[in-house]
Amino acid sequence: MNTAAPVDSAHHSRIGPRRLLAIAGFRRLLLSRFASQWGDGLFQTGLAGAVVFNPERAVSPQEIAAGFVVLLLPYSLVGPFAGALLDRWDRRRVLVGANLLRGTLVVVSAVCVATGVEGLPLLMLALVVVGISRFVGAGLSAALPHVVPVRNLVEANALAVTLGAVVSVIGAGCAVGLRSLFGEDNAGSGITTAVAVIGSVLAAGIAVRFARGALGPDEVDEPDTAMAAVANGLFDGGRVALRTPSVAAGFCALLAHRASFGISLLLTVLLMRFSFDDFGPIEAGLPGLGVLLGFGAAGIFVAGVTTARLVTRIGRKRAVLASLATAAVAQLGLGLPMVMPTVLIAAFVIAYAGQVVKLCVDAAVQRDIGDETRGRVFALYDMLFNITQVLAVGVAAAVIPADGRSPALIVAATAVYLVGMVGFELVTRRRTRPA
Repeated sequence: MNTAAPVDSAHHSRIGPRRLLAIAGFRRLLLSRFASQWGDGLFQTGLAGAVVFNPERAVSPQEIAAGFVVLLLPYSLVGPFAGALLDRWDRRRVLVGANLLRGTLVVVSAVCVATGVEGLPLLMLALVVVGISRFVGAGLSAALPHVVPVRNLVEANALAVTLGAVVSVIGAGCAVGLRSLFGEDNAGSGITTAVAVIGSVLAAGIAVRFARGALGPDEVDEPDTAMAAVANGLFDGGRVALRTPSVAAGFCALLAHRASFGISLLLTVLLMRFSFDDFGPIEAGLPGLGVLLGFGAAGIFVAGVTTARLVTRIGRKRAVLASLATAAVAQLGLGLPMVMPTVLIAAFVIAYAGQVVKLCVDAAVQRDIGDETRGRVFALYDMLFNITQVLAVGVAAAVIPADGRSPALIVAATAVYLVGMVGFELVTRRRTRPA
């Protein structure tokens, strides 16, 4: 049964971070998210350093793009089925078990890095780790309405997602620091990657303190057998999302952002690796990428602080459209010079705009989708974004020069934001279809 209220500025209220953090369940869920995302940020950055910025390994732009594809595409195909499990299994048990499994595979991946394993075996291990991280993230999002009042979901989601993203960047920064401590060779990279297991263990330890069933699902709207439930995951998530205009429109906006982000991601990694020179105290290469992540984290943090107030003032629709327009301007005006200072500023602005859009869409799913199907929609959410980013990276890789300098791709990334604005506007106008 869908008892959620529509997402609109008139249907949510702000109580402030202090009162939100006074809610024990929300505080515990937030700490589990922090531990999980810290470890995830450290693992992904440590692995990127081991593969892309490791002096013992030679890598081409096409291999970098292939790495993104291998990491994202397979989980995109199984994401909806994971969503069906989130709507069938006790989410508290899912969070504990998934985090422990991820921790085990992080250690296995670290051993492979330290011993010089490369290519498909290492990428497939990383794929499974990242896939479990996505599963954990979907579970955390689906569980949020069980620990905070519905009227405070926008603010609670903004706080959780924003601080979680910042903590993920802190984890990435820890990876950069640990690499400088342990070394940039295979052994040092392996030790750095292994430290990420701490995040998984802490996240599981915090989640286990919830009572059984406390995180839902309250009702199981599933076939009798688990296999049938898994098989129906994609169809059910898509059906529910398509008949909910606020969610479908939000998907249009976020798909545009992820496509543009995918192009920018490949461009930025290549520019940092092959083109940029040091800028004052900021070194090119992995340290420069770490600084860029810091600028992005700052944009995400500012979005978390301001989104609830922005939505209250101008409404969700205008907030999304304004964010897409801002990202388009930043993509073209700050990205086109292709020098480190403007790229850093662009990272801040685009991260801010993208996070505002994401928070609005998260709130739409949490409020407008019933608890019995929310996990499937969030998993579909992940699947669509991963596929979109994979396609964008793949297309960009086919035409990008070896040094990453491609004005045409920056213009294309800008145009994608404009297409997203048109799609969001058209779908928002659609009336809710009967079930």
